[in-house]
Amino acid sequence: MARFTFKLPDIGEGISEAEIVAWHVKVGERVEEDQQVADMMTDKATVEMESPVSGIVVELAGEVGDQVSIGAALVVIETDADVSAEEAPALRVDEPAELKAAPARAEQVEVAQQYEAENPGVEEVVTSSPSPLRGEGQGEGDASTSVPPGNPAQPLAPPLSPEGEREKKSVLASPAVRARATDLGVDLSQIKAEGDRIRHSDLDAFLRYRGAQGYHAPHAANARADEAIKVIGMRRRIAENMAASKRAIPHFTYVDEIDVTALEAMRADLNANRGGRPKLTLLPLLIVAICKTIPAFPMLNARYDDEAGVVTRHGSVHLGMATQTDAGLTVPVIRDAQDRNVWQLATEIVRLAEAARANKLAPNEMGGGTLTVTSLGPLGGIATTPVINRPEVAIIGPNKIVERPIFVGDEIVRAKLMNLSISCDHRVVDGWDAASFVQALRKYLETPVLLFAN
Repeated sequence: MARFTFKLPDIGEGISEAEIVAWHVKVGERVEEDQQVADMMTDKATVEMESPVSGIVVELAGEVGDQVSIGAALVVIETDADVSAEEAPALRVDEPAELKAAPARAEQVEVAQQYEAENPGVEEVVTSSPSPLRGEGQGEGDASTSVPPGNPAQPLAPPLSPEGEREKKSVLASPAVRARATDLGVDLSQIKAEGDRIRHSDLDAFLRYRGAQGYHAPHAANARADEAIKVIGMRRRIAENMAASKRAIPHFTYVDEIDVTALEAMRADLNANRGGRPKLTLLPLLIVAICKTIPAFPMLNARYDDEAGVVTRHGSVHLGMATQTDAGLTVPVIRDAQDRNVWQLATEIVRLAEAARANKLAPNEMGGGTLTVTSLGPLGGIATTPVINRPEVAIIGPNKIVERPIFVGDEIVRAKLMNLSISCDHRVVDGWDAASFVQALRKYLETPVLLFAN
């Protein structure tokens, strides 16, 4: 036997530590060479750690949410190329129960069916794993025993009431229905099923009928139980960044209304003739408008180094695109957005969004942005006050498009209107600058043919 210490390798320039966001192994489990053992998150990306050796896991560096320094022990593995079957770890507890008990499945079903035939009126139960109990008639290691439901010290079924000479029937219902009935204190044998088994609709009908008679479920739960969730991984990064941004940056938000009727008509025409190109949303058109407007407002395409007291105004637009994922909000960056046409932007938006949701973004696709756009799409609401993606100095938020009547001269016409929000760092950007930028942006969005003019 030999112990191998797998130390956290250098996973990026300037990275001194990483956070454990997921373990894929447990102490006592066997791990194979190149098997994924952990996910580690840095400020730039989540990195999958793979074991360089095979063996038994004997130590782990800590719990999910802990920080591990580069070069510190991550996993300790006991290696031995000749591990025998007796020394191998037990089957993992998170494997499906049907896999653990597969050899005995056929015998269990047969025994359960025989038990049901001999005990009419009692719900059938087929165990998914060997019974740990031994009793009369059971041999050592008998793995095909069906255990009758209920407490062995009590009758298998409640005694019939004096009036209840009716025949008890086997109750068929899904586990979800059974769990809900248990929570509500409802005896499933009292419910009449519309089909071959009791469903949620049957349970609902029963509750409505009994409720009309003044019945109250004794164990009904109207509120979910409290749940404590540790703030780790991407959620913790978001919390830290947003707190630092609001703490350090004096935000202000400017909102204006833009008529996008012509823009939406042009977008529909482009989509109708797009061929094999991706379908256009509003976002690539908005990005083109931003890139055409920003040269006159360089103070918005900038990054502010608080410690050095230096604002860097960038010539290229490296545009951050706020993207919602299962892990939280991620901001992939479209590099040199000013050099891409509307179709190239649409393709890049789809690619980055898919990579973000699959947690496959490269480190250079997650940082270095100079300006960010955040959009809630159809959920955009009337107006937003987005939080700046520090150390950038501005963030733009298009809101929901709505149809409303407006005056054009003396006539009332139907128009598609959208509020556009921009939050700025007041240390660097003045309110006049933000308002002037949006007014210049409005020209391109309300006269969209200018988007394709040099």
